[in-house]
Amino acid sequence: MRSRYKILNKNGIFFVTSTIVNWIPVFTDENYFNLLIDTLIFYQVNNKLIIYAYVLMENHFHLIISNDNVSKIMQSIKKYSAKKIIRNLDIDRKVEILKEFRNIKPDYKTTSNHQVWQESFHPQEIISMEMLKQKIEYIHYNPVRKNLVINPEDWKYSSAMEYHTGKKGLLDISRID
Repeated sequence: MRSRYKILNKNGIFFVTSTIVNWIPVFTDENYFNLLIDTLIFYQVNNKLIIYAYVLMENHFHLIISNDNVSKIMQSIKKYSAKKIIRNLDIDRKVEILKEFRNIKPDYKTTSNHQVWQESFHPQEIISMEMLKQKIEYIHYNPVRKNLVINPEDWKYSSAMEYHTGKKGLLDISRID
């Protein structure tokens, strides 16, 4: 299903979300989280991806980002990470997840055998400081709402620690206060 969300301002800052198909929990151990972290770092270094805030969860992630082509970079992040996820699932012999990814893939998609990510990434342009603060809080409290941690800054796969304590997290962020 195609998204109704559109990027109209290529110089904007966007809140984006990407979800694994059927909300399958893929990021369940450090190896899979690191796979996504490494992908994001690659795009920060090589494609001028700027990350302002983030959270990585077991089956989705939220970012606040900017780039001169947010649509293209999100497509690249998802495509590249999907290949790495498939490879790791194969190595780890997670046959059931691979089977589900294969069964979910629409027939019209002929360049791959699996569908890992849901289509789209729901870009929402940040249009005010109030909206920015609301989205950062939403992102950071995601692990708290899922009962994974008591305090947002305790979730390793989030920018909350840097925002709350000043201690650097796993990804470089361009902090906005």
